[in-house]
Amino acid sequence: MRVTTTLALGLAAAIAASPAAAQDYPTRDITNVVVWAAGGGTDTANRLLMAEMQEHLPVRINVTNRTGGVGGSVGMSFVHEQPADGYTLAGISESVVTAGVQGGWDQRIDVWYPFIIGGSPDLVSVSANAPWQTLEELIEAARAAPGEIPAGASAAGSIHHLNLLAFEQGTGTEFNFIPYDGSAPAQNAAVAGEVQVVITSVAEQQQLLRAGRLRPLAMLVEDDMELEGVGTIPSAFTPYPELSEHLPIMQAIGFAVLDEAPDEVKATLTEAFDAAMQSEAVQGWLADNYYDASGLSGDDAKAEFDRLESLFAWTLHELGAASVDPADLGIPKP
Repeated sequence: MRVTTTLALGLAAAIAASPAAAQDYPTRDITNVVVWAAGGGTDTANRLLMAEMQEHLPVRINVTNRTGGVGGSVGMSFVHEQPADGYTLAGISESVVTAGVQGGWDQRIDVWYPFIIGGSPDLVSVSANAPWQTLEELIEAARAAPGEIPAGASAAGSIHHLNLLAFEQGTGTEFNFIPYDGSAPAQNAAVAGEVQVVITSVAEQQQLLRAGRLRPLAMLVEDDMELEGVGTIPSAFTPYPELSEHLPIMQAIGFAVLDEAPDEVKATLTEAFDAAMQSEAVQGWLADNYYDASGLSGDDAKAEFDRLESLFAWTLHELGAASVDPADLGIPKP
């Protein structure tokens, strides 16, 4: 009887510890660790999405920020060290694909199972009291004083830093790059006059542009943009067609669970994600903030992040801004 009881208890414990137990997921609150600073595009989008996702789950999703490192490496490393049980998510953007080639960590992007909300195009703006009224005036000044004009963007290896590097390459300029923990701090620095140039997204800059606290000079995409309350923002590609060699580079903001998580966890998150993406709150926010909606998850999202990893890593390598050869990490050329 003692043996039978012991076997029964052992079997019960094994069942409870088996992947099938993940079918009950989630039974406690989930934490989403955003790897960029509070107030930026990744943070704002994740907070809104998590609020909508938890409407379709029996638990809350708490959002925190863990910044630092390069390419979001501090936050990603923290999440990567947690159990692959779906209770710790990583709030990420396309910029995390550069962490490896910048020496931030030794993992490929395929350790994640991502979900993509969408992204907003980048633009070049200057402080309201800056002397330049047009992009051509800024470029002329930058060429006359290489490395002297301070330009802000989020951390080294972020999409905004990558856009700045490509912008310099395509216009024959060099700015004094000042990295910040996220887009919001970079924009605040431009407003305060710590930097004179800032490259972030339309979604992140729009309120400051409408308030006249930043002056938009050019979009870093092929088309002009009509921004309500501001007017037409011209494309930088028109006066500087050489930009097309490395631009445009678009955002892919979202979140991820560890790829090792059970299939049942991924399925539950996917169902909640799909429902949240169709909500009026998310759809309205995307439209109001000039985002192109994505909604990709699973293999489609993984393929997109693989593509971005290849593009970003090798672009940084070609621009001389990578500390690790992408080939050493097994990242294929685009």
